[in-house]
Amino acid sequence: MGFLSFLTQEIAIDLGTANTIIIHNDKIVVDEPSIVALETQTRKLIAIGEKARQMQGKTHENIKTIRPLRDGVIADFDAAEQMIRGMIKLINSKPRLFSPALKMVVCIPSGSTEVEIRAVRDSSEHAGGRDVYMIYEPMAAAIGIGIDVEAPEGSMVVDIGGGTSEIAVIALGGIVCNKSIRIAGDGFTADIQAYMRHQHNIKIGERTAEDIKINVGSALPELEDPPTDYVVRGPNLMTALPIEIPVSYQEIAHCLDKSISKVESAILNVLEQTPPELYADIVTRGIHLAGGGALLRGLDKRLTDKINIPCHIAEDPLHAVARGTGIALKNVDKFSFLMR
Repeated sequence: MGFLSFLTQEIAIDLGTANTIIIHNDKIVVDEPSIVALETQTRKLIAIGEKARQMQGKTHENIKTIRPLRDGVIADFDAAEQMIRGMIKLINSKPRLFSPALKMVVCIPSGSTEVEIRAVRDSSEHAGGRDVYMIYEPMAAAIGIGIDVEAPEGSMVVDIGGGTSEIAVIALGGIVCNKSIRIAGDGFTADIQAYMRHQHNIKIGERTAEDIKINVGSALPELEDPPTDYVVRGPNLMTALPIEIPVSYQEIAHCLDKSISKVESAILNVLEQTPPELYADIVTRGIHLAGGGALLRGLDKRLTDKINIPCHIAEDPLHAVARGTGIALKNVDKFSFLMR
């Protein structure tokens, strides 16, 4: 086995709209923002991940930053391929005589069409994947949280990522009913940008909106342990003069209210389709929240109050999907019925 394992490298990729995480030998070896900086004319790769994120919104005409994935789907095929290849190179920092064949498990949104699945498969194969397996995100999240997905009991997972929110009821190793909506972290960021423009007449970029979300993002207007206001600097839209505005978590709770309500109604929609026996299991065991969106302050409490079913945040929600993908990679034979 030793020699064969030298020839093949097994990696699990959580190819997210916001972050790409790669697991190799049970360890997270790459955890970078899903963004690339390319030369405008030649489309030659300049930077990926955090380095490219630092360039975002600050580039001149010869460089452009691209987020290859939008709404959980590959929007720019060439940039996606370069990003996957670049991220894989980050693992193999030591020079080798030859590059090993790659066996990959990549996770995809549960609402993906055949065309979208094909795009991920092609990008992964072009980036050097010899055996490419796909697993649905809510399934990977459930495995990563530590749920026994093969048990004859129902579990509900809500994975709020960057591009999509995935809601699924899982039992007996399969997805019984699910819904994938394109309202998630990116949507929240766009809401904050629009709110600051309308409410405060200030123009902010995607990165600043993201920082506001991380620092004072909230799903409830009343928190027991409120964060301090976050000061935003930018140009006044009317005068173009600089202004400073402190943003409170109550404002952000108000501005995200509509989007969060849509996530709530999607969860209720999935619960409506759930068979009664599984519904009873979910009421007993609660709903599991994963993905970066689960870190929004007060979200678990808001959902619990709205749906009357306890909602638990996974212990490391950002990496739950990646960890599940890694476990699926180690047990490809066992989980082969989940793979595509």
